[in-house]
Amino acid sequence: MKDAFECVQIARHPERPYSLDIFEKVFENFTEIHGDRRYADDPAIVCGFARLSNTEVCVVGHQKGRDMKQRQYRNFAMTKPEGYRKAIRVMKLAEKFGRPIMCFIDTPGAYPGIDAEERGQAEAIAYNLKAMASLKVPVIATVIGEGGSGGALAIGVGNRVLMMENAVYSVITPEGCAAILWKDAGQASRAAECLRLTAKDLKEFGIIDEIIAEKIDWRVDSEEVHDNLKNVLVKHLKELSKMNERQLIDDRFLKFRKMGVWEGKNG
Repeated sequence: MKDAFECVQIARHPERPYSLDIFEKVFENFTEIHGDRRYADDPAIVCGFARLSNTEVCVVGHQKGRDMKQRQYRNFAMTKPEGYRKAIRVMKLAEKFGRPIMCFIDTPGAYPGIDAEERGQAEAIAYNLKAMASLKVPVIATVIGEGGSGGALAIGVGNRVLMMENAVYSVITPEGCAAILWKDAGQASRAAECLRLTAKDLKEFGIIDEIIAEKIDWRVDSEEVHDNLKNVLVKHLKELSKMNERQLIDDRFLKFRKMGVWEGKNG
């Protein structure tokens, strides 16, 4: 049985499926849309439209790089404000045409650089949270690798939140947590256990709705992993398609409203 930090290392493995891999293997006819129509295009997040089992959908996902050149180009999947604004622009376009939205989360967190802060990083994330909460179409968010803090949540407000078996989802990286609590990033393994960031933990807490089975060697078993993901997405999409606009919004609101409810005894 894997411990929490092993899951973190697997979630960061450079051979894991990234968003563009999923758009190619799980979906059909992916067409990318660029730019936020305000400042620039952010390669750390990819958006567009595709087809899932004969249903036209919108897809949004963080994108990491396989080699150093790609990682620098994609900024290690750490999105800047223009990336989040691009994402919500495409989601609003999907809402206009009644297309369900599929989001794929894989980021250590939003980019913390000065330029991102100058362009309104916190406001961009906050706006996305508010806007996604009121979308009138089904929204399914899937954590496929790292789910880090507000950078992940900015495209993670869905009617259904799913996780790959070896993905992680947390308010902070284990290294960052260890540096704050114990002034020692080398305590990352200890921090990972305390953060309860694995799919199993989060399913028990009701944060996510389903765990998607996968294999560790994606180069050998990638087809099976993609098939598992596709089947789960189709299943949840069929369930959500039965809801009307008001039901979808209420369902999404109630899902996040009940997170973190204190269940201890008074006093």
